[in-house]
Amino acid sequence: MKQNPKYNSSVAAAAAWAAVAVRLARRRLRRYGTQAKVPRPPFATPRASRGVTAVLRRYSPTCLERALVEQAWLAAIGCPRDVVIGIPPTGIHDGPAHAWVDGADMVSPAQYLELHRLPPPGPRGRRGTSQVSRQ
Repeated sequence: MKQNPKYNSSVAAAAAWAAVAVRLARRRLRRYGTQAKVPRPPFATPRASRGVTAVLRRYSPTCLERALVEQAWLAAIGCPRDVVIGIPPTGIHDGPAHAWVDGADMVSPAQYLELHRLPPPGPRGRRGTSQVSRQ
């Protein structure tokens, strides 16, 4: 039986993980604020990033939800990055706050004044050195 060239099981699995991760990020951000964590992907390959990107485009998450999901994915494929939260340099009255993955998004540091950084998850799903578990 010939396999469909458009279907790739790792891309589908990454998309399924991203769909769950976006929903969990939304719920956990309301409950825990910036201490919220998303689950690490059970497996990850750079090629499967297409599935994560497709889900993030389809679900329209907030910038912080998107950044947390992207951060977990990038850490799983061996590219740990911080999430940066910032405001416009002239203040919050001139525009909304924004969150992005440092080095992965096209956000110019000149566009936002950095307020806070969230380190990437540690090896066991922990963010930085925090020992607090969020389920």
